[in-house]
Amino acid sequence: MATVVLSAAFSLNAEAKLYKWVDSNGTTHYGETIPPEYANREAVKLDKGRIQQRDDVRAKSGQKQTVRDPAAEKDRIEAERHDNALINTYSSEKEIDLARDRNLQQVEARINSYRTLLKSAGENLASLQQEQERLIQQKRKIPKSLEEDLDEAQQRIDNFQADLDNSQREQEMVKARYAADKARYRELKGLPPVAAQ
Repeated sequence: MATVVLSAAFSLNAEAKLYKWVDSNGTTHYGETIPPEYANREAVKLDKGRIQQRDDVRAKSGQKQTVRDPAAEKDRIEAERHDNALINTYSSEKEIDLARDRNLQQVEARINSYRTLLKSAGENLASLQQEQERLIQQKRKIPKSLEEDLDEAQQRIDNFQADLDNSQREQEMVKARYAADKARYRELKGLPPVAAQ
């Protein structure tokens, strides 16, 4: 019985881990545990006759950690949400094309409206400029009201042109957005990309 207890105790001790560390005075120590005051220092783990380098706590803290960038995480979540919306909203590429066409119709209606307004404002400005030219030829003073009308007419043209330019940019953005959505939809559905035309 004593032999069994002794052999069990011996095998437990044989399984124990042994560490080697150096204190602040440069003295080397060995033990089954590293004292807390030396836990931050480099140590060597002696394991079954082999020496294994123990990770230094200071080195671990200096390693690049894989902390997620909040902006990248937000972008990832937004992309996942967009992917889910594509899959749940559209059952085919044709539906994406129909949605694009509906959005483009609204933008194109605004573009046509601004073109009509621009044409009308241009004709109004031309009429006011002709009146101004007639007064100059007659060597008459140009009334303040005509000058104000000319300024207002030019301002209207500038505003309509800016609105037209914005609507044309919006039209291109709608086309690009739906083209990207369609390409992503094909990718999510496992379809090959559409060949460039």
